[in-house]
Amino acid sequence: MASVDGVVPPERFPRSSGYDLAWQKRYMMGPNPLWLTEWLAEDLPIGEGARVLDLGAGTALTSVFLAREFGARVTAADLWVDPGDNWRRVREAGVADRVLPLRAEARDLPFAEGYFDAVVSIDAYHYFGTDDLYLDYLLRFIAPGGRLGIVSPGLARPVDGTVPERIRPYWQAAYRSFHSAQWWRATFESSQAVRVERADTLVDGWKYWLAWNEACTPPEDAADIVAQESAMLRADAGETLGFVRVIARNGAA
Repeated sequence: MASVDGVVPPERFPRSSGYDLAWQKRYMMGPNPLWLTEWLAEDLPIGEGARVLDLGAGTALTSVFLAREFGARVTAADLWVDPGDNWRRVREAGVADRVLPLRAEARDLPFAEGYFDAVVSIDAYHYFGTDDLYLDYLLRFIAPGGRLGIVSPGLARPVDGTVPERIRPYWQAAYRSFHSAQWWRATFESSQAVRVERADTLVDGWKYWLAWNEACTPPEDAADIVAQESAMLRADAGETLGFVRVIARNGAA
């Protein structure tokens, strides 16, 4: 069962609990991607055979999950992870007929316009999607009526430009990309090209984030960052930090 120190009960993420926990830890690149994908999919309909772009797929665990759990045909696009390594993981997971790994830059996507039924992005969109014009670009690749769904680290409430004292010692410049659900909703709606169907935060998300950090052994070059992140989460105790989910339908009508 994918339960970490009793903090994350299997019934909260029942689909994810069927996946080997050691496998998930081995290929970690941040917060648990299967939990976050399962949360997104609770309100993002993905039908059998749907064409899905997993944007910023990392080690392709999310792509494997979408293919196995929903029968989606997934393009696992990532800039930093070797697609050959992802292809090996995809084959080992038994979904070689449903997942295509490739290397792609989020701002230079090599796809036909209107090709995808859905685009999902787990723990990645905040790295490139805060650009005011990025959503307009990405929507070109989503069919009319298709959906974009993201889950990113974010803010339970806006900080209004002032980092709270309790987390200031741990705050890094890169965290400027963390935003509240309200901020994301307003940003998406300002495009006048989508209808936002969901913009919310994960209840107890900070606990899941911290539990996963403490259960895993991060790569040596990331150990200090993860330790600081965990200290920040403990100091904050959910007052400011957590996970944000946004689901938007292509077409404002």
